[in-house]
Amino acid sequence: MNAIQPAINHHIPTTRRLSRRVRAQQDIIFEAYRSSKGSNPATRLAQSLTHMLHLQIESIHTQKTITQSNLSSILEDKSNTPISSPKEDISNKWEEIHGSNDWDTLLDPLHPCLRRELIKYGEFAQATYDAFDFDPYSEYCGSCRYNRNKLFEKLGLTRHGYNVTKYIYATSQIDLPQWLEKSQVAETWSTHSNWMGFVGVSDDEESKRIGRRDIVVSWRGTVSASEWYEDFQRNLERFGHGDAKVEEGFLSIYTTKFKSSRYNKSSASEQVMKEIDRLINLYKKRGEQQVSLTITGHSLGGALALLNAYEAAATFVNLPVSVISFAAPRVGNSDFKDELHELGVKTLRVVVKQDVVPWTPGMVFNEKLQSFDEITKGLEWVYTHAGVELRLDARSSPYLKKGLQLQGHHMLETYLHLLDGFQSSKLPFREDAIRDIALVNKECDLLINELRIPPRWYQVANKGLLQNDHGRWVKPKRDPQHIPSPTTDSVFL
Repeated sequence: MNAIQPAINHHIPTTRRLSRRVRAQQDIIFEAYRSSKGSNPATRLAQSLTHMLHLQIESIHTQKTITQSNLSSILEDKSNTPISSPKEDISNKWEEIHGSNDWDTLLDPLHPCLRRELIKYGEFAQATYDAFDFDPYSEYCGSCRYNRNKLFEKLGLTRHGYNVTKYIYATSQIDLPQWLEKSQVAETWSTHSNWMGFVGVSDDEESKRIGRRDIVVSWRGTVSASEWYEDFQRNLERFGHGDAKVEEGFLSIYTTKFKSSRYNKSSASEQVMKEIDRLINLYKKRGEQQVSLTITGHSLGGALALLNAYEAAATFVNLPVSVISFAAPRVGNSDFKDELHELGVKTLRVVVKQDVVPWTPGMVFNEKLQSFDEITKGLEWVYTHAGVELRLDARSSPYLKKGLQLQGHHMLETYLHLLDGFQSSKLPFREDAIRDIALVNKECDLLINELRIPPRWYQVANKGLLQNDHGRWVKPKRDPQHIPSPTTDSVFL
């Protein structure tokens, strides 16, 4: 396997990069904690945590602004360029791109081939939002708006060369209202299940380009950042065969099933694992030696992706398993992180510095408090991030508004915009970034006003209403091929 050469001068990888000022301040805090022998331990901990939270919320520096004089030329230039770059053959380096060396030397600077692959998987994760029926007045609220055979065609993702083979549905035995969308009308397609994503697989052409048959699993997340602290601060529950523990809300969504349910007679876990097993055996019988599993998700979807990766790696020996997550929260304890590593799961977490969701759960009690063992060792809710981190900064883009905006900084389209423009921690936002800037404002209001892109513009025309033959505006019936059905949401290749 040929080593991937960085596109520009190598700097310290993002995951090892931490502000020296922050490190120094943390060292001072920890030393103060250790040396304060006379004070009450709880008081010392509270004081130190206060300082640490101040360090977490760094001030927003002034960003470069775009003047009206050069704005028109920027927009005109970009409007006449393709939305994706030409595909490159990565068949001889796919293992490095998927973390065989923990992405060492590939993140800072960000290798162009890795950037393209990350955006590809990010767009698969974004598909779970774009195709999701959020309309509370729709009888199909909580379902996918499209048949699995039409999903990528409807969303303009056929260029990636993957086919959807299975839809995933989930429910929960714990009341988590911010993830479960329900219709407000009396008759509905399902009372306690939601579409949570899909399983897909690369076609022959794409498999040749990327060097193996790639099974992809994409998990839907939540788009609201403000409710995370309230909804996902629960107990840690045992998961797997060791000492790993994970947040019980995530685990409930992943493993709950109801015999009376049309869509969750089997759990999301059972659905996805059965499909992965089927695809592995299918291509093994065809004589294909190289098969990989890539799991992606944003927000809650990133948490479910880690649970899925843990289970898959423990079940399918010698299957390369990698996770590409965006805005993922902490999922479990340090044993969960260690067991993921022992199982060989490669995890790359893409994080925006200003997004609060990656701070949760465990905004206070987390891996940064290892020096407080005498107090935290008895607690069951100390959370730890797993994997390698690629950190992006919203201030780097000249197209985004200044200041902290919880919703905008959490949106996946914001992540993909920043990822497309990221070169390295030493270089500015790249001018030749090709991803459509307007996508940032699909579900938020983060683009500078000078761009004149309306906020929250992504929606069904006229919010789904159509004018009938009598001139009345009515809610149309969904095309039969797009009506959810537990018997037609999978396909045998």
